[in-house]
Amino acid sequence: MTATLPAGPETVPTGPARGRAGTRAGALGRRARALYSFLGPSGTIAAAVLAAMLILAVGAGLFAPYDPNQASLLDAYQGPSTAHLLGTDAIGRDVLSRLIYGSRTSLLGPALVIACSTAVGVPLALIGAWYGGLVDAGAARILDLVYALPGLLLAVITAAMFGPGLTPAVVALSIAYVPFLSRVVRAAARQQRVSPYVDALTVQGFGPWRIGARHILRNIAPMVLGQSAVAFGYALLDLAGLSYLGLAVQAPTADWGVMVSDQDSMLRGHLLPVLVPGLLVVVCVMALTVLGARIAGERPERHPLWNRRGKRAGAE
Repeated sequence: MTATLPAGPETVPTGPARGRAGTRAGALGRRARALYSFLGPSGTIAAAVLAAMLILAVGAGLFAPYDPNQASLLDAYQGPSTAHLLGTDAIGRDVLSRLIYGSRTSLLGPALVIACSTAVGVPLALIGAWYGGLVDAGAARILDLVYALPGLLLAVITAAMFGPGLTPAVVALSIAYVPFLSRVVRAAARQQRVSPYVDALTVQGFGPWRIGARHILRNIAPMVLGQSAVAFGYALLDLAGLSYLGLAVQAPTADWGVMVSDQDSMLRGHLLPVLVPGLLVVVCVMALTVLGARIAGERPERHPLWNRRGKRAGAE
């Protein structure tokens, strides 16, 4: 007869450990509900789509089933199957793998454009709004001059001078997008400049850079972020168009714009290698537009970067 050993006691979190776990779970739940309340249903869906795109771009090596440039003429123009979920292109490369890897360049380029244009445009707008007079008029005239130059035309001229590639296209579009962001920020900053809390902070001895960076910029943060999101979508569309024309990302690099330019697949009736990357561009632009409009439309006190400190800025 076999003796049955008594089971040992189960390890159950008790005391402070259970309390900390419950507190963390409750805090995460409250943050998720606050984020959903802030973005709304459409903004939440848009944010989820963009988050999925970003995850695919960062983890392309983990999610892509094949090397994006692995060619096999024997597998050319295959339809969707278990081996190739979206089929293959003209030289047998897996379309799904090229889409996943192509999200890297397709998202990196617009991110660099918005980062550079924001780094130049926002300080320029704040300086003009703060000092006014000739400084504001000079900044406004410079922005109007740059705004009159079509971004795509500037990118074409840059490519003609320095050769095609992602870097010349990013530099040209960064210059063209400076007034797109700066004009909106300048108008919002001028409204904040005449607010009572700015006068109160000035009387207390705070400098213009501290007031502009810590208070004015904080209060217009939703507009800046929303406008940047919308501009990101436009930059993505512009860079995809330049890649389609052969002026930005060059084949055989995996890129959505480069994939759309595969006219041979269209002529042969194989639409997936062309339609799917074009659809991804449209979906990303729509998601960025919805998310940007949702963020810019919120009051500053509901924005995650805004806190009580900004609300009581006049009391500092």
